[in-house]
Amino acid sequence: MKSQLAIPALALAFASGLAHADYELNLSSALSTQDPIVQAMQDAKQSIEQRTDGELTLNVFPNSQLGSDEDVVEQIRSGANIAILIDAGRLSEYQPELGILSAPYLVEDYTQYEAITQSDLYNQWVESLADNSGLRLMNYNWFQGAREMLTKEPVEKPEDLQGLRIRTINSPVWLKTIEAMGATPTPLPWSEVYSALQLGSIDGAEAQLTAADGQRLQEVINNVALTHHIQLMSGIVTSEQWYQSLPENLRSILDEELKKAGAEASQATVDALDATRKRMEEAGVTFTEVDTELFRQRVDSVYKELGYDKYREQLVSGTAD
Repeated sequence: MKSQLAIPALALAFASGLAHADYELNLSSALSTQDPIVQAMQDAKQSIEQRTDGELTLNVFPNSQLGSDEDVVEQIRSGANIAILIDAGRLSEYQPELGILSAPYLVEDYTQYEAITQSDLYNQWVESLADNSGLRLMNYNWFQGAREMLTKEPVEKPEDLQGLRIRTINSPVWLKTIEAMGATPTPLPWSEVYSALQLGSIDGAEAQLTAADGQRLQEVINNVALTHHIQLMSGIVTSEQWYQSLPENLRSILDEELKKAGAEASQATVDALDATRKRMEEAGVTFTEVDTELFRQRVDSVYKELGYDKYREQLVSGTAD
């Protein structure tokens, strides 16, 4: 199944005439072409190919064209020349400690992640991930927005989530977060969320506004509760085997341009939030300001359950300075 999902998209890459390059990287994202993240990836493609004189090409595949995130990660682990935009919660299967980067209310503002990703502790986890799983986390500075509750019925307090089936990401930190907030976590691929809401198999989803707008979820939900429960930062992971096969000069260019693109994408995401909210409101969606402290109190248990409490203070101390 995994190879069947990947072959059509990869075939397009070769058919496009890019196969002449000495090195080629296929970059996967579940986000739509309209998302600021994907647009920044396209800009990075041009910069990388220009700086390397075409020796390294980058092919961008939005909308999960290469398969589900889980399938793509397995292809990467096998050494495929693929990279994926992914959050640390999904990487916790291979390096458990990294999951804390997707833990609820870890930071107040996404800019605080910069200090976290410069810490010795974080870098130890990155190298351990590469050594033990074959996954190279190249950067972690792609801000996708704060995660909110998108539902059919209004949510004003944690009790309103009781009994609601809320789509989330299929990893322990995400599942436990949504459960602690009061809902029933329901993992689904992002590409299936619209139809699941339309059919009523889920009651809502938690997501960032730009991604929700990209999938036109305003057509199938009525309410957004501004819980801000996770500041969704993500990074780009590729095959350690493929990464180390790159000549050092190409590796440096790839690292520099993708990190630069992440910073630009993050700012573009922030800049797009007001317009995104306006579009959703014009479609009939009601936005509710909630007391986030009520939700924050609910999720403190997540840190203890997953053993993250011992790392929390180390990572966030001084990040607000």
